[in-house]
Order: sequence, then C-alpha cells, then structure tokens
Amino acid sequence: MSETKPVIELNEAFIFQGQNLILQGVDITVNKGEMVYLVGKTGSGKSSLLKTLYADLPLREGVGEVAGYDLKKISRGVLPYFRRKLGIVFQDFNLLSDRNVYQNLWFILESTGWKNKVDMDERIQEVLKLVRLDHKGFKMMYELSGGEQQRLVIARAILNKPQVIIADEPTGNLDPEVTDNIMELLNAICNDGTAMFVATHDYRIIKKFPGKIYRCEEGRVDEVRFVD
Repeated sequence: MSETKPVIELNEAFIFQGQNLILQGVDITVNKGEMVYLVGKTGSGKSSLLKTLYADLPLREGVGEVAGYDLKKISRGVLPYFRRKLGIVFQDFNLLSDRNVYQNLWFILESTGWKNKVDMDERIQEVLKLVRLDHKGFKMMYELSGGEQQRLVIARAILNKPQVIIADEPTGNLDPEVTDNIMELLNAICNDGTAMFVATHDYRIIKKFPGKIYRCEEGRVDEVRFVD
C-alpha cells in the first residue's frame, strides 16, 4: 500500500512575526483525515503558527509543506490556488453582513474561480445541507444565531473541498451545547477525509473529541499525550 503524504508537514521550522522569532525548531505532521489540536497560553505563538501555515506570514527558516505546496515558494500569483486547498475558520466569523447565507457562499465560489452557475448552485445546496442550514439560505446574518453563523463559516471553508481545515478558536464565543454541535460537525468532516488543525483553549472538547495534540510553550512546539 502506497504511503500518503502528510497534508501539513513542518521540519525544524522557525516562525517569525516581523523580525521577532516566535517559535523555533517546529516539527508538525498532520495526515489526511486526522484531528489535530494546537494548545497553549495566549501569546505563546499559536496564531503566528497558523498564519504561517496559510501563508499569511512567510516561512523563512526550515522546511514546510501544506496541501502539496512548499511554504517557502508560494508567490502572490500562486496564493489563490494554494488557499483553495485550505479551509480557514476564524473565531470572529468575517461574514458579509450585507448578503444572505446563499450570497455569502456564492461570493466565495466566484472569488475562487468558479464559472458554471449550475455547478455553483449545486455545490452551495450540497454544503448547506451538510451543515444543516439548507432552510436558511435566504436569511441575513443578523437573523442567524452564533452557532448558525459558525456553521456558515464552516460551510464557506469546505466549499472547495479542501485537504485541510485550519481553525483558530472555532468555538471560542459559543456556549458548551453549541460548541459540541460545531465539533460534531467538524469531526464528521474529518472522518470523511479532511484533516483538521484546530487551535483551542477549550480542553473539554479535546477530551470529548480526541486527537493528536501539540502544545506551544516557551518558544517551542511539542507533541503531548494529554492536556489538563
């Protein structure tokens, strides 16, 4: 059986924010369909690491590959194609408040190069059904609950069938019941083959939805067996 390349692989990577060294000697591996958590205190470097993974910050030292792209070789022209391989989920939803649910997703498809309107409509309907918003397509953002907005963010993230979803505190503003619903959705997407790399402060979800764990601490990233 042939080996599948990791979806995310960092080897001896040094993470910088401007001229400031944030993390050093980072080794991370995330495989297809794997749930991986990133934990650590505020200011420990989690966000800088995530930004490096989706090429918002350059990788200047070490080796890094995400979704088949060498992080050191991603140019401005290649960036849109690279980003189509990723789904990015933020704590602050970044939804378009002047458009309804359907239009938010249509905008993303247009922005990522889809042309065929029938295919676009079919993909939006498919994704809305998956996140259980198929009866909410006409709703504006102010008409959605926090949990529904986060479901829409996840729908947006999976539109282009990404190899990996990178999520920064995806349940940070949600109550425990809604958090569990969101994590069940992410877990189902993960079980379908999409890798998950989730930064979180919520150790309860790690215990309920287990996965591999990396901890940012004192300028390093180490794999740990459990968190408490």
